[in-house]
Amino acid sequence: MAIVNRRARHEYHILETLETGMMLTGPEVKSIRLGQANLAEAHCIIRNGRMLLIGCHISPYKPAAMNNPADPTRSRQLLLNKRELERLVGRLKESGLTIVPLKLYFNERNYAKLEVGLARGKKMHDKRAAIKERDVKRDLQRTYRV
Repeated sequence: MAIVNRRARHEYHILETLETGMMLTGPEVKSIRLGQANLAEAHCIIRNGRMLLIGCHISPYKPAAMNNPADPTRSRQLLLNKRELERLVGRLKESGLTIVPLKLYFNERNYAKLEVGLARGKKMHDKRAAIKERDVKRDLQRTYRV
């Protein structure tokens, strides 16, 4: 079960991707396993030498009512090694680049991972061209479907 931020690929040109770990509580992990997370309004920032995920909504896990964090949209620390973080900080100094969360999933060792992308915002005409291209492909598939 993967939670995908579909809006990110529409709003940004993704230049490169990176897999990061996340610091989560037990009930948050169980809630993610049930697919009760939302990355639509989430973004990443680097503050005090740490990368944080801001605005990701993970719904409280009902059976663990006592252990749930108070705020479902609290900021969560992302786990990167120092070299990766320094490289990202260097790339962010370029104008117009940002870090966006793309996908939240569990890897083969059952660890929750977040795929983040270094991205540059799209202009309105780029978004329109992408929508038009997608519609043309869909129409071609309809006409050639037998």
